[in-house]
This record gives sequence, structure tokens and C-alpha cells, in this order.
Amino acid sequence: MAQHSEDACTKVDIGITRVFELLGKRWSGPIISVLMARPVHFAELRRAIPGISERMLSDRLTELGAAGLVVREVDEGPPLRVAYRLTEAGAAMEPALKELRWWAESHMDAPEGRC
Repeated sequence: MAQHSEDACTKVDIGITRVFELLGKRWSGPIISVLMARPVHFAELRRAIPGISERMLSDRLTELGAAGLVVREVDEGPPLRVAYRLTEAGAAMEPALKELRWWAESHMDAPEGRC
């Protein structure tokens, strides 16, 4: 029988924990992936992510903004429009997200009815 001790147990990295606390929330990944291409207006962002409500989109954008990944920019009207773009820190996630996309395409079955 294997012996276990507290010293033998490896604790999860705090950086990984922090990343998944933020990006593990539903919709955060798709929002960031849409914003990778360019700044996007709120309504366009909502249309790009099927199934997300306006309230949830607003909440997630606020969280991502507080984390320093997304910036809200107001385009003076008329009409008044709000756009969102990634900060330098948000854009720096692109290589990691590309790797995750590659991993998903290589190791996960695509859900039915999705591209």
C-alpha cells in the first residue's frame, strides 16, 4: 500500500487557480475570443455569442474590465455606442488561447450542430 504524506502532495499553482477563477466562468472565453480580432460594439458582441443574455454579457465585461483584460470605450453619438477592446494584457492571451483551441480540436469531439 502506498504511503501518503502532506509533503508528497503537490498543491495547485496559485497562478493557474487565479486564471481559471476568471476564465473558467461561463462566457468569458468566448467574449475574449471575439475581441481578439478587433474592438466590438456591445450589440455586435451579443450577436456573436449565441445564448448569452445582455445582463450576463454586461456582467462578464465588467469582470473582465476589473481584471484589466477589457476596456470599455464610448463612441460619442449620435447615436451613442459602446465598444469593447482587449487591453495589452488581454491581447497577450492569444497564444495560450490558440493552444487551447488546438487542443480542443485535437482531443475533443465537436458538439452536434456546431462548427
